Amino acid sequence: MSQRRRDSAASEPALPRDEQAVARFVEHAAAVWVDLGLARMPARVLMLLMATEEPGLTAADLATGLQVSPAAVSNAVRYLMQVGLAEREAVPGARRDLYRLPNDTWYAASGAKQSAYRKLADVASQGIQATGLNTDAGARLRDMRSFFDYLDTELLGVVERWHQLRDHEAPDSG
Repeated sequence: MSQRRRDSAASEPALPRDEQAVARFVEHAAAVWVDLGLARMPARVLMLLMATEEPGLTAADLATGLQVSPAAVSNAVRYLMQVGLAEREAVPGARRDLYRLPNDTWYAASGAKQSAYRKLADVASQGIQATGLNTDAGARLRDMRSFFDYLDTELLGVVERWHQLRDHEAPDSG
């Protein structure tokens, strides 16, 4: 967050946190992610991590906050870590870990960090070789490769422009 945004946010009066509203938000936002294809439990964990004021939450905190078993949390955080949407941080002197969001969560989620689009373009190239360049399948795969080549090329610029916008915009008043 830019210094100007931090100063502005610090000068605004703090509204009391409504934990019931936060819980409803977590469930609603998770449902939106589920509709977009994310599994339910990782979506719930992601949104609870987004909504916490703490720097991170333990597996027990997550299980309690979501009213689920520790096993459900374990699988969800493992998945989120694999896709770059959560990080594990050891607590010095304790036998438990904190789970937190990476510094640039949405960059990780965009696929740019892990070059997902490059991988998909490469897979399409393999498909073109397997199906033939001048076939119907080859045409579909060329279109796929072209699309993901484009995204791979353009996404870094989009992320950079977003960083510039984020660093210069005023805090959201809504």
